This record gives sequence, C-alpha cells and structure tokens, in this order.
Amino acid sequence: MSITAPPDDWCEAPHGAEKMWIGLSLVWCIVLSIAMPYWHLKGKQTSSGEAYKVSPGDFNTRVEKFVQSHRTGVVELTFPNRAPEKVPVVEPDPGSDIYLIGRAWRWYPVLKLKKGVEYRLHVSSLDFQHGLSVQGEKGLNMNFHVLPGYDHVLRITPTTTGEFEIICNEFCGGEHADMRGKIIVE
Repeated sequence: MSITAPPDDWCEAPHGAEKMWIGLSLVWCIVLSIAMPYWHLKGKQTSSGEAYKVSPGDFNTRVEKFVQSHRTGVVELTFPNRAPEKVPVVEPDPGSDIYLIGRAWRWYPVLKLKKGVEYRLHVSSLDFQHGLSVQGEKGLNMNFHVLPGYDHVLRITPTTTGEFEIICNEFCGGEHADMRGKIIVE
C-alpha cells in the first residue's frame, strides 16, 4: 500500500508520442533478438564452441608430450617483477593441433607458427581461471576466457608475421601482472 494514491488516469491507454516510443522500443527489441543469433553464427570473433572436459593433469601431460615432440629451442622470457625464465619453443607441423597451457603465472610453451596456416589451438588452465589475451602490432587483440578442467579448441590462422605477446587479462593471483607468454609467426 502506498502513502499516496496514484492519479485516477494512471491506467489510460498510451497516446501521441508515447505510442511512437513504445513502437520504436518494440522494433528495437525485435532487431536485437534477430541480430544476436545471427552475429553468433556469422561473426568472425566467435569461438568454435568446441570444448571438452579434461582433468588438468591429463591436459598437462598432453602439453608435455607436444613439447617433447616439437621442441626446437629455448627462449628467455623477461618479466617486470621477477627473474627471466627459459621456456621451450615448439614448432608444430603446419595445420596440426597445438597446445598452450596457463599455469601459475606463465603461458607454456612458446609457439612458433607459420603465417597463413590454420591450426587447432587447444588451450586450458592447470590451476586458476585465466584470460588468454594475444597482443600484437597493428591493433591485433585476441581474447579468450580459459578455465581449468576444459580443453577449449580454437581455430586460428596467423595472418601477420612477428612476435606476439600473450598476457593474462583475468586476475589470477599474486603474480598475475607477470603472467606472460609468446607466439612467433614466420
């Protein structure tokens, strides 16, 4: 019960400009209702939707096997707040499945890919929720939410050569600001 009663004409039918605004609102709702599924299916930014449940330990084993079979060298990554680390560089076969894992403030391994070749990137987290963010020149910015216990498969085709830094854009603990990795495209 309200303190004051509503005016007697509170339930009158809309008229004039009110009808126009109600009509525009309904049209806009219909446009957005059509645009959302269309953009999901036709938009180039949408992930493939391919994901599998996997234990973090099993995914880590896959990553280590991938590193052992495709390792071509080691690179030293530098971090703003801690000592540099040596990380293996892997050069997978063109068009193959590649693996990247986020764990305790690092992305592992460094991926060396070929320009113009499509790869299936399997990405997961060993410990916390992470945000995969590939930063590059010329406005390149790729972001993806990475969860432990899921193998997310992204189809990627590098279109620009260079070195691209991977950072974590989801707060994951004390050394979150130092969580780095690298993708090299030749």
